[in-house]
Amino acid sequence: MPSRRPRRADLPAFALYGEQRAAAPAMLHVESIASRSRLYDWEIDSHVHHGLHQLLWLRAGPVQARLDESRTEAEGPLAIAIPPAVAHAFRFTPETDGMVLTLDARRLAEGEPGAFGQALQSLFALPRVVRVPAHEAGRLQALMAALHTETLADESSPVPTWLARSVVWRLAQLAQRSDASAPSDQAEHRARDAIYTRWLVLLEAHYREHWPVARYAERLGLSTERLNRLVRAETGLNAQALLHARLFREACRRLVHVAAPVSRIGFELGFDDPAYFCRFFKRHAGVGPREYRQRVSTAAG
Repeated sequence: MPSRRPRRADLPAFALYGEQRAAAPAMLHVESIASRSRLYDWEIDSHVHHGLHQLLWLRAGPVQARLDESRTEAEGPLAIAIPPAVAHAFRFTPETDGMVLTLDARRLAEGEPGAFGQALQSLFALPRVVRVPAHEAGRLQALMAALHTETLADESSPVPTWLARSVVWRLAQLAQRSDASAPSDQAEHRARDAIYTRWLVLLEAHYREHWPVARYAERLGLSTERLNRLVRAETGLNAQALLHARLFREACRRLVHVAAPVSRIGFELGFDDPAYFCRFFKRHAGVGPREYRQRVSTAAG
């Protein structure tokens, strides 16, 4: 989805698109797609939300979406789940009808460790498009409309949190059905999922600081061995490999979306030595960051 605008020198991070203010604690914000996108000629440029999850609910009309390196062109009803730090861009039309929910997942997960923690984790495990059957679209629209009304009425009320949990739960169920995956109902599995969600929140907050695995384990109240077992059970990788994979994904995103020198991208990802960053990237990609950037640019046309 090539933008009609010049590429930025940086990949901007927003709480809400176009606004430089920091995210409020326990943020939960709902707005119509039209209310913001019409201000930008129906085109939302590539950006990220650090520490915030986002759900785009498309009741009807078209959308062109870019989520990291993948592109989608579709029409509602559908939802798009965007985990923190995923680069995304959208192009709408005046006929597009829907809403955008931006939230701090900790607000929803707090006090709800079991089945809801699993739903939160599964829905936002990766950027994804969730197709919504016509008979479910009315229910989701009613939930989103009520959520919008309640957040405007009183943001301090617990009602918006309950409604947002309902939206996440409903979409997680639809996503699981489409994946033909059966959720586990074992208590031990649910507890492990809750800890794993906390690990993901910590990882997103500190992976660019190159924390050692032992420091993550300490913050979670676990031994390094137990953290590695938990992460391996969920992903097949140990914690260090997952940290490296997250750094590598972020490097790929920035090389694609940010017009900045390779050395600067490496520095922003916590690599003080540009040569070490290049070796790290090549170990994961098979090519150096400059060659990777050139290949992606050539493939995009």
